[in-house]
Amino acid sequence: MHCLLYTDWPWLCVLMLWTLVLRVPGAPLEQMPTDGPTGDPSGEGEEVGGSSDLLSESRDLKLILDATDLHKDEFKKEFLGVMQYHLLDNYRISSLPQNCPRSNFSMEDCLLRLVDGLRVYRVLLKHVEKEYPSSSVLSRVKVSINPLIEKVTEKMKRPDRATMLTSSQEEQLLKELNNLDSFHRKMVAHNILRKLHQFLRSAQLSIRKKEMAKGYLLGTVTSVSIPNMN
Repeated sequence: MHCLLYTDWPWLCVLMLWTLVLRVPGAPLEQMPTDGPTGDPSGEGEEVGGSSDLLSESRDLKLILDATDLHKDEFKKEFLGVMQYHLLDNYRISSLPQNCPRSNFSMEDCLLRLVDGLRVYRVLLKHVEKEYPSSSVLSRVKVSINPLIEKVTEKMKRPDRATMLTSSQEEQLLKELNNLDSFHRKMVAHNILRKLHQFLRSAQLSIRKKEMAKGYLLGTVTSVSIPNMN
């Protein structure tokens, strides 16, 4: 490109050189961070340098959230005209884990609460399986819950602080659910899946907040060097 033809319009020449550099294969590029996530309208950016290793973007976390998000439709098909979905809150389970807090928490504390909670839910899913052995939602959750527990544990600084349930503790968790009548057992099974979704969604938001505070969620822009036209 002959910029000398455009000496009266130096910025036009700059623009043309910019276009040329971007289109030439192998042109040197420099990656620079932006002020925040880009490219994803939901605000869920990716880690710079390739595929994301962020816990909030974990494949297994997303698979469970996607599966449990479908649970509402599954419930409505079974109880259409009989029971409204939000009324599942009336069927409380004393052993349900607490959600990660939204503020005044450390990443390690949130990870600890997440991994302990997932281990409790893994036991409670046995009750769901007993009531709904053919549930497509349950089958998808079971595939991803163990890999997710492993990934959370890997992110912890002190994984030894996490609680490993004993067989007697697991039996006690299920015992209180087995003493219910048939209808209540089904309602509790549905509420377990509903609460699991809420638990993981809360954890995802809290963890993402910490990841963003540490600058892990960064978009990228392309920069090239423009020759001096003077």
